[in-house]
Amino acid sequence: MIYVGLDDTDVLESRGTGHLARAIAGELAQRYPLAGVTRHQLLRDPRIACTKNNSSAAILFAVPDDVSPAVLFEQVSQLMLADAVAGSDPGLCVASDVPAPITAFGRRTQREIVTQAQALRLAEAHGIMLTGLGGDHSGVIGALAAVGLAASGDDGRYVLVGRSRELRGLQPVSALLAAGIAAVETIEGDPVMDGLIQTDRLRPARRRHMPIAIVEQGDGCWIPLKLD
Repeated sequence: MIYVGLDDTDVLESRGTGHLARAIAGELAQRYPLAGVTRHQLLRDPRIACTKNNSSAAILFAVPDDVSPAVLFEQVSQLMLADAVAGSDPGLCVASDVPAPITAFGRRTQREIVTQAQALRLAEAHGIMLTGLGGDHSGVIGALAAVGLAASGDDGRYVLVGRSRELRGLQPVSALLAAGIAAVETIEGDPVMDGLIQTDRLRPARRRHMPIAIVEQGDGCWIPLKLD
């Protein structure tokens, strides 16, 4: 797996990091097998400059071993620069082997304020490709965090996976599985095997390295939860 982390690529008037991540994923999916795009929530704190919710995104590619992360780094850099928004501070991170300290850094960004210098030093120490592509480069923090959190396999939610965004209205469990979701479960982890699920704006959680639709019982159907 190659993880591509993006952050701080938007301003209030733009479409946002998630939209850009999905667009880049769609472009590169023509060349590399796409495993999904995930959203990761970072610390909400008034001292942190952000557009809305201080989240970052990761694109997951299930590529063969002979595909170099450096090639993806260059391709994504060009796509991000071509879509650059004035006033944004984009950062990009690309890695295949993601060591535990990178994931630990991602967890830190969810509970405390960290600095660009800390992110850059950590990436350099572990041979992780990380760079700012404009503005004050503050997006490097979230980009590195997104890679670490996505690689953990147990954080965030998918904003794109398989055909899940094509689902509408009430659908059986089998339709979700056919669309690329690995399983449907309750918040307690119990499997859901039957019944109808409200699939409008379905955003499965990334758990156990898989897209899992986590649901709760509603009025005559299952309601999906949007978990961080």
